[in-house]
Amino acid sequence: MKLNTTYRRLWSLAVCAILAIPYTSFAQDKKSLSLKEAISLSIQNSKELKLSKTKIDAALATVKTANNAQLPDVSVSGSYLRINEPNVDLKLKLGGDSTGSGGGSSPKVNSLAYAMATVSVPVFSGFIIQSQKESARYLAEAAKLDADKDREAVIQNTINAYSNLYKSQQAVELVRENLKQQQQRVTDFTNLEKNGIIARNDLLKVQLQQSNVEVSLMEAESNLKLASIAMNLLIGLPDTTELVADVNTFEQSAPAASKAVTEWEQIALQNRKDAAALTIREKAANAGIKAAKGEYYPSIGLTGGYAAIHVPNALTVTNALNLGVGVKYSPSSFWKSGSKVNEAKVRLQEVQVNEELLADNIHLTINRAYQNYLVNQKKIEAYQKAIDQASENYKIVKNKQENNLATTTDLLEADVANIQAKLNYAFAKADAVVSYTKLLETAGVLTETGAEAIR
Repeated sequence: MKLNTTYRRLWSLAVCAILAIPYTSFAQDKKSLSLKEAISLSIQNSKELKLSKTKIDAALATVKTANNAQLPDVSVSGSYLRINEPNVDLKLKLGGDSTGSGGGSSPKVNSLAYAMATVSVPVFSGFIIQSQKESARYLAEAAKLDADKDREAVIQNTINAYSNLYKSQQAVELVRENLKQQQQRVTDFTNLEKNGIIARNDLLKVQLQQSNVEVSLMEAESNLKLASIAMNLLIGLPDTTELVADVNTFEQSAPAASKAVTEWEQIALQNRKDAAALTIREKAANAGIKAAKGEYYPSIGLTGGYAAIHVPNALTVTNALNLGVGVKYSPSSFWKSGSKVNEAKVRLQEVQVNEELLADNIHLTINRAYQNYLVNQKKIEAYQKAIDQASENYKIVKNKQENNLATTTDLLEADVANIQAKLNYAFAKADAVVSYTKLLETAGVLTETGAEAIR
């Protein structure tokens, strides 16, 4: 019972370690997949990056809208009206009366037509237009930086998912290898039991362990299928594609720690896209304050127009051109625009507080990623020693058991320790690379320098 519990706990830990990575997957069309290829496909097919592109397009459209505000406004209007015969009393002489008595018949007017064209060009609007253009440009830059940050997140998620796929494959291979050993042991113990060399109880113990390993293999294969499905979703391949991770990807060691944690913090402050985006948004907020204050000023514009009027039998006007300067000012802006200015200032304060929060977050996440990176590097060496120790211990216990100096339970426990050491070592190699790329992502330089960790 103790052995069964120990063995089940071992594989429960293995399953938890595999499922701790956010993405996991299976398929039938086998495909060898390198990490670089996985990253390339995930970038091409990422729905998050497609959403980021739509945000950039929306921001650029806002820039265009802001720029259009400075273009001339042109309007053309016209109308044709049918009217009754009005009573027209003209005080002007209509002609044909040399006496100048002012007599004569009134013209018959039953329709009216006119057309107008106007052009207005803003000259000064209290800096509103300029400030809105400036704010829109800054927000477009921030959207692009957000997309760069999303791109790094997609790359890191792909590395995590690929590591998970690798771990799942390694777990299946190690369990299958162990199952073969258990099957051979059951065969050997069956023969020994038939010859009366060992007790029936010892045979039952090794048969029980074989059953436990068979269950562990089913769990490991299920995890591999889930890992493959999630990986396929991430890179845009059909679920029926069975992915095979390149085992050489995690055979190389992650680069050694060459920088102090304080250096990584400085790198993060200089290169984090979200930090740069907040700096740009602060500039946009300042421009928003200028735009809100612009309503305190009058607006000035150049206007020009053309008009034509035709009243049958009465009046025709053509070539009526006009050109002038228009000034618009609302004294009520002194008490109405104050709330808009305060609102813009609050948005600036919000950005500034977010900058402070991000600085604290960078300090914490860099230290966490750095410590995790150091620990995972040390785990590789520790687990390598553990493999040698567990292997030697298994040989000793096996020799003792064969000479009746150790129990079958001791042998099986040594076997469990041996397979766990191998599993831990395989996982540690993947974790070391993932922790290094996570440090690069946290520092904002995964896209630029991450290739050295995944080449």
